[in-house]
Amino acid sequence: MTDSVRLSKRMSELGICSRREADEWIERGWVRVDGEIISQLGTKIRPNQKITIEKKAQTEQAKKVTILINKPMGFVSGQAEDGHKPAVTLVNEKTRWTADNAEEHFHPRQLKSLVPAGRLDIDSVGLLVLTQDGRVAKRLIGEETEVEKEYLVRVRHTLPGKLPDNKLKLLRHGLKLDGRALLPAKVDWQNDDQLRIVLQEGKKRQIRRMCEAVGLKVVGLKRVRIGKVRLGDLPPGQWRYLRPDEKF
Repeated sequence: MTDSVRLSKRMSELGICSRREADEWIERGWVRVDGEIISQLGTKIRPNQKITIEKKAQTEQAKKVTILINKPMGFVSGQAEDGHKPAVTLVNEKTRWTADNAEEHFHPRQLKSLVPAGRLDIDSVGLLVLTQDGRVAKRLIGEETEVEKEYLVRVRHTLPGKLPDNKLKLLRHGLKLDGRALLPAKVDWQNDDQLRIVLQEGKKRQIRRMCEAVGLKVVGLKRVRIGKVRLGDLPPGQWRYLRPDEKF
């Protein structure tokens, strides 16, 4: 590896922070390359050069919070649209889960730059991650993410009889969306009308479109796990902090 690359891009590739955070730190003089402070945006470096960040950057990064919310139906994941409120509007002192034992204290400043790391459709419920930390967002929705997302999916059969085994196998692997093959998925029946589906990707309305392709209509969808983090007993419309010991 000898080609030069933008410093902010390299910092993101190494998982140090997001590109946006990298640019902010560079402007503040918080980033060193081979011991030398770099404050010029757009600076390129060689991949083998050593990057270090000042303690001020480390301290600021440590203050960033990641919040887990049980999104109810009727809320959008990100920006407000069509008159529907974003899930972040549910985050306040009163809606914090009483069983949350994190030492973190809520402050309105934690809402600044708090964005969803992934999405849930307006008519889907369950675990949604909101974070200020670019590393978390990259881990969950970056192009190379391998983090599993687990869903419980209530379905209605649109064709007579039970779903044939060959259609179940197709749900697991073999479907295409928007002309591109989907990654293998784990799909199993939980009971006569509920599937457990585990994905490693998240295309728009993917599960609903997958089910439609094999003659099933989704009537309820709940995300219960992202990586190693589970929704658990978190009540609908309430939230808690991601604990330091929890990793996706």
